[in-house]
Amino acid sequence: MIGEHTYRLHASWTGDRGTGTSGYRDYDRAVTIRIDGKPDLHASSDKPFRGDPTRWNPEDLLLAALSECHLLSYLHACVQAGVVVTSYDDDATGVMVEDGRGGGAFREVVLHPVVTVAETSMLEAAAAAHAQAHEWCFIANSVNFPVRHEPTISVARAAAPA
Repeated sequence: MIGEHTYRLHASWTGDRGTGTSGYRDYDRAVTIRIDGKPDLHASSDKPFRGDPTRWNPEDLLLAALSECHLLSYLHACVQAGVVVTSYDDDATGVMVEDGRGGGAFREVVLHPVVTVAETSMLEAAAAAHAQAHEWCFIANSVNFPVRHEPTISVARAAAPA
């Protein structure tokens, strides 16, 4: 299915402490992100940038988007390859570097998927499915830094005979 997809959300800054942005330290970085039919997402800037560390920040959201996109693309690639995945977890990491001029950029993201498949015969195809997932991931194809994956793949233990 080839097509164009449009996504919409509403972001509201909720951090006015009564004086707006009268000074760098005078306002909260609180943001509420809304999409109709979904729970509100409470966000902020990252703690080093005067944000609330209990809220999602843009860097967290980018890392989450990359991890979830690869996960969903990987599951689809496995279905097409005849691989039965029984478990998938990822401890993704990303490195952002400040440029010293008030900006910065991500240098890279590394996904660390830990995948369990149903049978030993599926290991090779399960490993290959990561490359296919990377090609299909809309988010990874939209960023200008490397998104690598360092997977660990194992076989589910057979249930003990009763």
